[in-house]
Amino acid sequence: MENVYDIAPTSSVAFTTIWIIAGAVVVVLIGLVALLGNIAYQSRHAQFTISDAGLKIGPGVYGRFIPRDQVRADGVKVVDLKLDKEYALAGKTNGSNLPGFNSGWFKLKNGEKALVFVTDQSRVVYIPTSENYSVLLSTLRAEEMAGALRAWR
Repeated sequence: MENVYDIAPTSSVAFTTIWIIAGAVVVVLIGLVALLGNIAYQSRHAQFTISDAGLKIGPGVYGRFIPRDQVRADGVKVVDLKLDKEYALAGKTNGSNLPGFNSGWFKLKNGEKALVFVTDQSRVVYIPTSENYSVLLSTLRAEEMAGALRAWR
């Protein structure tokens, strides 16, 4: 003979708490998936637009507009992060540091704070600003972009 006994029902507070925690986990997971999706999209679709008004970087969480008067055009240059070690990324402060794609705020080996959008370390436009940070951008036409920014002098 076999006797089966059910657990005594929990209080409604415990039951509600379990569902609140489960809901919070679902919300966090959805947020994480959205963030990773945004990073994946940005790694393929980020654009850098130079206009008379300034430099627009986007789309994405770290996209922004940098007014022309904040760019120190005389310091703009193309660097290879593997050779120009002073501009190499030393540590992430807020951003993504994935193989083949770095975006967000980083510290450089030279101690500078930098906003970074790097996919190819050999073709990076280094852009100093008057706002206590620099910008590092990978682009296939790095020399052309650097020339356009230097023309702001």
